[in-house]
Amino acid sequence: MSTTAPSTAVVLVEPDVNARERLALAGFLAGYSGLTRDAYALDLRQFLAWCTGHGTHLFAARRADIECFGRDLEAKGRARSTVSRRLCTVAGFYRYAVEEELLDHSPAVHVRRPRVDYESHATALDRNEVGALLVAAGLGPPLSTPSFPCWPSTACGSQKPPGPTSRRWAWSAATAR
Repeated sequence: MSTTAPSTAVVLVEPDVNARERLALAGFLAGYSGLTRDAYALDLRQFLAWCTGHGTHLFAARRADIECFGRDLEAKGRARSTVSRRLCTVAGFYRYAVEEELLDHSPAVHVRRPRVDYESHATALDRNEVGALLVAAGLGPPLSTPSFPCWPSTACGSQKPPGPTSRRWAWSAATAR
């Protein structure tokens, strides 16, 4: 009796993409560079892998297929913003294919995307809250001072904090004791 050991080897599967689809993919991605191009390439690779797994060619996909791709991403626990971005990439790809006359119409025109809440859910203090906290602690000037320093926004991560040789740093460290 022979036993087999589980393997962690990655198996690359070449998707079945015809020349027109390959031209559309290359042309769409050629319009972008850097991290945007990388993100769009990843989104399209994932959509293409999903299509291949479901026996659908890229240019044969219908609106229902794209909707199912989005719902599949949601079922896998992807964030709404991620699902929305991936669906926007797919819609942009199909729009490009229509503009280049590779397709008659885009199947992604009316695909529903998840609503994305643009309100920040960050747990950090904003600039005004940091200023009020410093004033309440006696470490900053009153808020009525027109030249309120910019460095308190370091609590939000938007600026580099003052170095240890800074006079303000030495002042705040000395008064905090």
